[in-house]
Amino acid sequence: MKHCLAAACAAALLLTGCGADKGGDTPAAAAGPATIDYWLWDTAQQPQYQACADAFHKANPQYTVKITQYGWDDYWNTLTTGFVSGTAPDVFVSHLSQYPQFASQGQLLPITDQVKRDKVDLSIYQDGLADLWVTKDGQRYGLPKDFDTVAVIYNTKKVKEAGLKPAEMAELSWNPQDGGTYEKAIAHLTVDKNGKRGDEPGFDKKHVATYGLGLNGTGDAFGQTEWSMYAMSNGWNYADKNPWPTRFNYADPKFKETIKWVTSLIDKGYMPNLDIVSSGVGQIDAYGAGKYAMVTEGSWNTKTYWALKDVKSALAPTPIGPTGKRASLFNGLADNISANTDNPDAAWAWVKFLGSPACQEEIVAKQAIVFPAIKTATVKAEQAFSDAGIDVKPFTTHVENGTTHLAPIAEHWAEIKATMTETMESIFAFKSDVNALDQANATINGLFG
Repeated sequence: MKHCLAAACAAALLLTGCGADKGGDTPAAAAGPATIDYWLWDTAQQPQYQACADAFHKANPQYTVKITQYGWDDYWNTLTTGFVSGTAPDVFVSHLSQYPQFASQGQLLPITDQVKRDKVDLSIYQDGLADLWVTKDGQRYGLPKDFDTVAVIYNTKKVKEAGLKPAEMAELSWNPQDGGTYEKAIAHLTVDKNGKRGDEPGFDKKHVATYGLGLNGTGDAFGQTEWSMYAMSNGWNYADKNPWPTRFNYADPKFKETIKWVTSLIDKGYMPNLDIVSSGVGQIDAYGAGKYAMVTEGSWNTKTYWALKDVKSALAPTPIGPTGKRASLFNGLADNISANTDNPDAAWAWVKFLGSPACQEEIVAKQAIVFPAIKTATVKAEQAFSDAGIDVKPFTTHVENGTTHLAPIAEHWAEIKATMTETMESIFAFKSDVNALDQANATINGLFG
């Protein structure tokens, strides 16, 4: 992709006319053939978006979408390099924690005027999702494409062997003092190499065959599938407000006691330590090999767990916390247009199609991979999961019962993440106690003056 000044690109985008109602309509102004470079990071979702790209091309023969997939870490590094070198894609899947910085650096094209001009109906999306892609200055940078929540995935055979029933798994509760019935279940599901369970005399925490609960990492500043559901059900919030906070709460006693409890599971031998987690075997593979009895996971990975051989899984909702409620982050993705695009009209047409029923309801929902952002498409996705033998109510119950919490959207997120990554790794490795969060929080709040 060639360099293009952001202002010039924006002007070009504003001058092109797009169809007014249906996503994917051919622009009213004459448009020549164009290839749209589109990047994403999720291999599981690539086929469904290739299907959307094929449908988009059929409706807009002058446009062809070329999809490139990178792994999560390589994705953001390559994208950042692309912005500098002028090789960034025309359109890319974006994350709420990343786009504010890109927007502030002038790397993205706003779509505020295009949404208004083309009368895009933002009410079709799950409540709150569309608002997440608007910056402090009122500019919109994306249309919601999906949403995700967190639940517990467990090995049905191991749960049955432990004498636990699905009804019990669905009503677990936790607290930071003794872990509640949730910790009792985790302990009982943990088995050492001699067959002793975690709650039995003689349990050897240094030689564990199956951990009651898996771990994906420390969660750095986000903790989406690692600790956010516990901290928020303990009455904690990331910051003073969301979006665009000015003060973070990582030193809050409620957060400290939550993290102290989480890391205590490692110390007791109920959850793997960081050496095991960073050994090169990911959480999904470890679960598939029988090393973890249950894991806390995002809805986007559900189908991957169900595809594991020789493992039958089921879902349970996140545990009820001290607030008397469950909790889950409510995260969602959208697509951003690069300010360097040579094809702003084509890029907008593709973004609009990705946010439309033609893609989300007619294609994505039927694949049972993610929950589309459009309300009617979400219903179809639930049915598609059900048809595949997966009851996803433990994920969707958060939306139905109002126990979702918006993912943090903040300036300086790269710096916040760097500080919390170092601090949380030290705490999870037992090199520091939770009071290390005091300095981390002070450093983070110092970014905001």
